Amino acid sequence: MSLQVWIDGKLVNKEDAKVSVYDHGLLYGDGVFEGIRAYSGKIFECKAHLSRLYDSAKAIRLSIPYTPEELEKVIYQTMAANNFKDCYCRLVVTRGVGSLGLDPHNSPGPSVICICDLIRLYPAEMYENGMAVITASVIRNHPNALSPRIKSLNYLNNILAKMEAIEAGVPEAVMLNHSGFVAECTADNIFIVRHGEVLTPPASEGSLEGITRGVIMNLARGSMIPMHERRLERHDLYIADECFLTGTGAEVIPVTKIDGRPIGTGKPGPITLKLLGAFHKLVRLVEQD
Repeated sequence: MSLQVWIDGKLVNKEDAKVSVYDHGLLYGDGVFEGIRAYSGKIFECKAHLSRLYDSAKAIRLSIPYTPEELEKVIYQTMAANNFKDCYCRLVVTRGVGSLGLDPHNSPGPSVICICDLIRLYPAEMYENGMAVITASVIRNHPNALSPRIKSLNYLNNILAKMEAIEAGVPEAVMLNHSGFVAECTADNIFIVRHGEVLTPPASEGSLEGITRGVIMNLARGSMIPMHERRLERHDLYIADECFLTGTGAEVIPVTKIDGRPIGTGKPGPITLKLLGAFHKLVRLVEQD
């Protein structure tokens, strides 16, 4: 059976799931999206994801023609159509079909898409042994040009850094901001552990306010692990005792080498493993609800 994709109120076969060449999401990257996980048939952090989607849309003056409750039902409908219990769901809202030219008023209405599929960003052994990353030469977009808090369809900035990582033989890259401070990775938020404290850059440094990032911050505080948002330099990464990344697609993954330099012992550290275990426990609790 072909994968079913929801587009503007209809479920269609994956092969027939198409957008117009005049859609401004395609022509200009004019739109927003959310990546969402489902575990055992339940959407994880649904309210937080939908809230961020609507905030992103509002920031680019894009009106979503459905309520959050209706979009939640769309996700469940698409999951059911594909017999998925554990999957990755992508909600996409484009400006819609319009004429050539940047004027968004030439698009009479937005288009909404929901994709539910399986995803694995990194091999299983990296979750056990840790992964290597580099620091990219490509920096994050200046926040006064495009706020990193907007999860927009224009990911070229991140893609260029991702290409740099792949060409260096690693799967992910740390991106610095315009002032040279750590922002985030191409698709994940970054955390380090130093002297028993968990540290992550604040959103003001050019990072997306990741949903999984927020979950891990709460788990750290709930486990009485000191947790702080703090400006980080590349030097802080190099001298860290531990490092890990978080993201909806990646979930929680240890980092054991940055720019060829081993982090701590070169193996996933105890606080990283504790938070990873707490995350897995939380997901299992979600499954049991």
